[in-house]
Amino acid sequence: MSAQGTPKAAGSTTAKATPKETPKGAWTVTFLLFLFMVVNFADKIVVGLAGVPIMTDLKLEPEQFGLLGSSFFFLFSISAIVVGFIVNKVATRWVLLTLAVIWALAQFPMVGAVSFTTLLICRIVLGAGEGPAFSVAVHAIYKWFPDEKRALPTAILTQGSAFGVILAVPALNWVIVNHSWHYAFGALGVVGLIWVAAWLALGKEGPLEDTQALAVSEPKIPYLQLLTSRTFIGCVAATFGAYWALSLGLTWFTPFIVKGLGFSQTDAGFVSILPWVFGATIVILTGWISQVMMARGVTTRIARGVLGSVPLVLGGLILAMMSHVQGAGLQIAALVVGSGLCGAIYVVCPPMLGEFTPASQRGAVIAIYGALYTLAGIIAPVVMGSVIQRAGSTIDGYMTGFTINAVVMIGSGVLGLLLLWPNTEKARLTRGTAAQAGALKGVVSPT
Repeated sequence: MSAQGTPKAAGSTTAKATPKETPKGAWTVTFLLFLFMVVNFADKIVVGLAGVPIMTDLKLEPEQFGLLGSSFFFLFSISAIVVGFIVNKVATRWVLLTLAVIWALAQFPMVGAVSFTTLLICRIVLGAGEGPAFSVAVHAIYKWFPDEKRALPTAILTQGSAFGVILAVPALNWVIVNHSWHYAFGALGVVGLIWVAAWLALGKEGPLEDTQALAVSEPKIPYLQLLTSRTFIGCVAATFGAYWALSLGLTWFTPFIVKGLGFSQTDAGFVSILPWVFGATIVILTGWISQVMMARGVTTRIARGVLGSVPLVLGGLILAMMSHVQGAGLQIAALVVGSGLCGAIYVVCPPMLGEFTPASQRGAVIAIYGALYTLAGIIAPVVMGSVIQRAGSTIDGYMTGFTINAVVMIGSGVLGLLLLWPNTEKARLTRGTAAQAGALKGVVSPT
C-alpha cells in the first residue's frame, strides 16, 4: 500500500497500511526544504521590492513593469508539468538540486548594467526553474511522512514562502537603498549556491515510498479521472484566487506603498513584511488545526476542504473594504489581513490531492495542480499594471486592482467550499476505475 493510504472516515479506527512512526532524518530534510522555499520566495520578491528603482532606472511604464512581473510565470506552468512527470521516475534529491542551481545562475546577469530585455529573459528563466519547486518539495516531503502526519510538514514548507520574504526584505532592501538593486540579485545568487552545498551534504530521499517500484506494483487511476475529479478542480480554483493575491503582493505591494501611499523606499521595506508575517501565522495555525481535527476523527472534507476555503472568502470580503476606508493605516491593515488569510489553502490542498492520488502518480498530479493555479501569476500583475496606467489617478488604479483581487478571492473560496470532498474522492475514483475494468472485461469475455 502507498504511503498516502486510504482516506479515513470520521470515527474510523481502521489501521492504515502506512507506518505510524516518522523516520529518522525527516525533520532535517523538512528544514532543508523549508530553506529551499525561503530562497525560492526571496528570488520572487526582489523585483517587486526593487520595483520603483527598476522603473526609474529603466524608465518603465506601469504596463511594462506589470509585464516584467508576469514574465516570471511565462514558463512556470510548463516547467512544473514537465518536471512533475520527471519526479515520478527520478529521485527528488537530484531534481531539487538542479532547480536550485538554475535559480542561482539566473540571478548573476543582473549584477552589471542590464536592459529591460535582459531582465525579462532572466526572470523567464528563473520562473522556469522555480515553477516545479513547491510541488517537487511537497512530493519529497511526503516520502518521509504518512498521510495523517503531512499537514504540519506541509505548513512548515509553505512557511518558507513567508520567511523568504520576512528574512529577505530587510536585507535586500538595505542593499537596494545603500548600494544598488543590481547587487540584490547577486546576493540571492550567492545564497542559492550556499543552499546547493547544504543539500549536497545533507539532502536524502525519503524511505517511505519507492515511486519506481510503486509504478509497477501499485494500481493506477487514469490521469483524466484524477484531473477532472471535483476535488482536483476545487483545489485549482481555490488556490488560483490565493495566488492572484500572492502574485500581486510579490510584484505590486512595495510600489503601492511607495507610489500609492507615499512611503519612502526604506519604510516601504518594513511595511512590505507585514502581509507575510500575518500569513505565516495563518499557515502554521491551519496546519496545526487541521492535524488536530483529523486526530479527533473529523473528516478531511472539514479538516482540509472547509478549513482552507472559508479564509479565502473572509479575506476577499476584507480586501473589498479597502477602497472604502480612509487613511493609509486602515488600507494597509485591510490589505495585510485580506491577502494574508489566503495562506490557509496552500496547507490543505497538497494533502487533499495526496489522499486519493496513487504515490507513483502524485508528483505529476501535484505539479499539474501547481501549473494551473499559478497561471494567476501571469494574469494578475498585468491586469494591475493596465488598471493603474488607465486610471484617473495612481491610487484609484491600485484600489480598482485590489477590488478585482477581492472578487477573484471570494469566487475561488466559494468554489472550494462546493468542490472539495477529498474524503470520498478515492472511493469514487476507485469504483469508477473498477467499473471501467469490468466493462472492458465483459467486452472481451467469450461469455
